[in-house]
Amino acid sequence: MAKGTLEHVNLTVSDPLKTAEMVCKLFGWHIRWQGPAMAGAGYTVHVGDGDTYLAVYGQGDRQDVDVASYQQIAGLNHVGVVVDDLDDVEAKVVDMGMTPVNHGDYGPGKRFYFHDHDGVEFEVVSYG
Repeated sequence: MAKGTLEHVNLTVSDPLKTAEMVCKLFGWHIRWQGPAMAGAGYTVHVGDGDTYLAVYGQGDRQDVDVASYQQIAGLNHVGVVVDDLDDVEAKVVDMGMTPVNHGDYGPGKRFYFHDHDGVEFEVVSYG
């Protein structure tokens, strides 16, 4: 049986460099690649570690959607990131002006959520 491994997720954001800077500071990631995307229309930054990454893409003109992602077919509900120090990341989220919500201590670990400047929801979880 073939086994798959998630390599990347591609998100459309208002400012790819701003989003890349945020996740680098929060999660200790680095920019793997950046440049023009989609035949020169838009800009993409690949940010992550050696194995997985977020491809954050922006075209400059923002198009907001009125429907919450959890009710939109093909909507992005959240991006989950495992960290080794939940309290440290939460403090960074607060320092960056974002609000941690929905804290939970469940079976295998602890978690919280936050929304970034574009409204993308991140789940931060620690199993340690």
